[in-house]
Amino acid sequence: MLSAISSQATSPPALGNAPLKPGRQPLDAALQGRLWRGSSLSTNADPTLPSGFTALDSELPGGGWPTRAAVEVLVPQFGVLEWRLLAPGLRAWWAAQALPAAQPGRRPRSAAASATARTLLLVNPPHTPHLPGLQALGLPPSALIWVAASTPAQQLWAAEQAIKSRVAVLAWLPEARPEQIRRLQVNALSSDAPVFLMRPERVAQQSSAAPLRLVVRPDAGAEWHLSVHLLKRRGPAHEDWLTLPAMPGAVEPLLTAAKRKPLPVPAPSPAPVPSPAPATPPTERADALARPVLHA
Repeated sequence: MLSAISSQATSPPALGNAPLKPGRQPLDAALQGRLWRGSSLSTNADPTLPSGFTALDSELPGGGWPTRAAVEVLVPQFGVLEWRLLAPGLRAWWAAQALPAAQPGRRPRSAAASATARTLLLVNPPHTPHLPGLQALGLPPSALIWVAASTPAQQLWAAEQAIKSRVAVLAWLPEARPEQIRRLQVNALSSDAPVFLMRPERVAQQSSAAPLRLVVRPDAGAEWHLSVHLLKRRGPAHEDWLTLPAMPGAVEPLLTAAKRKPLPVPAPSPAPVPSPAPATPPTERADALARPVLHA
């Protein structure tokens, strides 16, 4: 009898009958958003920023640009496609940073203080920022800070310090190495502001610690459209290219209706019909005067 009692006391309870420990369920709920299968898109627990393109959001983990992560944008040429892709999301981020209405009895904050709290830092842009054009995209010039870094070391240092300061960062890094991108990604884990790293398309074959990488090209068949391919994401591989309409709002009223529509795909030209071979001309008889003279 004693042996039977001791064996029951020392044997572990069955898994199905094991009581749940206090706080177990909230822990599982918190980890649920951070666990994902490789065959499905990640459900990121961190907040995401809508990109402004429905087709792109449906392919991004979490349904938008990730926060607490670095996003690599690979382009064939700097300064041509980045703003058309990122401006809608940055405009939404800017609007979300609006301060709440002033409470009764409190003095409202100044515009300068509001702009400081919602800074967008441009590190090493390829061209001088065109403030009227950026304002037409919905980005007030008062929020933009331009950092002209002349060397790769200065570019990386400025980008890293800005990420640590938890401000939105757009950095053009043509010569960054994989270990340097990893360092920026580690710092981005503690920032809730968007971080975009613009790099040349030729580095697509290099390894990168950034959880999201995109290749952006101009669409060959439609004006004012972008072709986007998700090179890397937390989820299944993305095989196709997305066609995104990226016409700035200030440009649309200036274009005719024909220019706003995609270009029609030209029909394949019919195969050329071979021309008949020319007939062989008849052989002409030699003239009588051209005959040799017969001598007696």
